[in-house]
Amino acid sequence: MIAENLKSVGERIENALLKAGRKAGSCRLVAVSKTFPASCVQEAYDAGQRLFGENRVQELQGKVPELPGDIEWHLIGHLQQNKVRHAVENAAWIHSIDTLPLLKRVVGIAAELGRSPKLLLEVNVSGEESKFGMNPDDVIPVLTECASPLCCGLMTVAPFDATPDELHRIFARLRELKEQASAATGMALTELSMGMSGDFEIAIAEGATLVRVGSAIFGHRDYGTGQ
Repeated sequence: MIAENLKSVGERIENALLKAGRKAGSCRLVAVSKTFPASCVQEAYDAGQRLFGENRVQELQGKVPELPGDIEWHLIGHLQQNKVRHAVENAAWIHSIDTLPLLKRVVGIAAELGRSPKLLLEVNVSGEESKFGMNPDDVIPVLTECASPLCCGLMTVAPFDATPDELHRIFARLRELKEQASAATGMALTELSMGMSGDFEIAIAEGATLVRVGSAIFGHRDYGTGQ
């Protein structure tokens, strides 16, 4: 089922790119494997998937040594200051930089460890109180204060119950913010991480370069298993 689901999602991504008039392959799939065991990741890997997303640093640490070394791991969940070192040691991408102090700490530890994770600023475009992410107005000041070449784009999480029109507005706002920040700072911000199982085709229409898809690939999660 995982291999079939991956094929289906891949076809939907390419169809969405075609419909948007975008180049084939210009949006990559991050298979969100949080709460699923390493065996499910291996099954997706065997089907050709190489990018995987995890929410929790502890879970990421457990899976990395169990799975092939050429997997590109993406940390997409909230990152606490005391977990930064482990995140930098294990993740090639960190999507959830939501404050200036966190950005500075990640950049500093990356330099100390000689690692170069790609960093995305998480932006709370919708303004939902339950969501992590910085205010859109803070993006340019944060990048001006810490203009690290590790920063390569922005990320957002849309509300679960947003309408298609609302989703278009949210994702378009993140794209516009990326363009504004790039122009204001001179930084090469090329990545937009937005869109999940229920809305990734709309995100692609608005310029997503990374979509984070879990349940459409692995099925629904049982959060009570502790996996």
